[in-house]
Amino acid sequence: MVRPEYFSVAPSLRFNSPTFILRVKKLNCLLFHLNTNSFMNKIALITGASSGFGKAAAEKFAANGYNIIITGRREHLLLGLQKELAGRYGIEVLPLVFDVRDRTAATDAIAGIPEHWQAIDVLLNNAGLALGKDYFDEADLDDWDTMLDTNVKGLLYVTKAVLPFMTARNQGHIINLGSVAAIDVYEKGNVYCASKAAVDTISKAMRTDLLRHRIKVTVIHPGAADTEFSLVRFKGDAATAQKTYEGYQPLTALDVAEVIYYCVSLPAHVCVNELIITCTAQANGFYTFRG
Repeated sequence: MVRPEYFSVAPSLRFNSPTFILRVKKLNCLLFHLNTNSFMNKIALITGASSGFGKAAAEKFAANGYNIIITGRREHLLLGLQKELAGRYGIEVLPLVFDVRDRTAATDAIAGIPEHWQAIDVLLNNAGLALGKDYFDEADLDDWDTMLDTNVKGLLYVTKAVLPFMTARNQGHIINLGSVAAIDVYEKGNVYCASKAAVDTISKAMRTDLLRHRIKVTVIHPGAADTEFSLVRFKGDAATAQKTYEGYQPLTALDVAEVIYYCVSLPAHVCVNELIITCTAQANGFYTFRG
């Protein structure tokens, strides 16, 4: 073993000198800071993060220094997003692959989050969908089940699993994605409208019941937005989906992500309880000017 004093270094930097010892301590402090600093960032958990509003929100939060827990069913898209966000913004990203409709999978995945990820500041319940646009008497029961299981029960499962992390700290912000369909029940909207009306009511119930834990709850109701929404609704029929947005400029996923982040970035004593956002051409769920 080579004795430290045999190295040719300046006397002030000998291994046993006070100056050297001080510099080593400073270096250790710096390394500790680098290893732990990313978990001094706030943490947001976003469901349905592989596309649409969820993906745009993940990008917005990451750009503002949040570490992100992204969830979804399509593992390859989550892993791609993880790599993209971590590389571009230098933040930490934790992908969780599960279907929010699966109560056990959702509960177990969130319960198994590593301890340093558990201080969740923001939960964005974004996972949701519309399937079909049919008259009530002609609608597909499987479509109804999928919408209710995803839009309502999935939101409940995820929120219930995340809440212990928030109540333990007496802080947090839950953002639920609703729809103008919750406000205006349009023809052939039936169960989709009902599912989003449930999100609206559940959000009000959360806001009331979680007051004692100082947890904010916001429900955001977007209007027409050019995402995968219509493509999913019309089950891959791209031509029909695109007609939804003809003749006017709809919202984009980024537009909605900006609004979500605005709500989260307000002072601790301020909470936006409910917000409706549409493009300029859309007045509500019924009236859109195309021209």
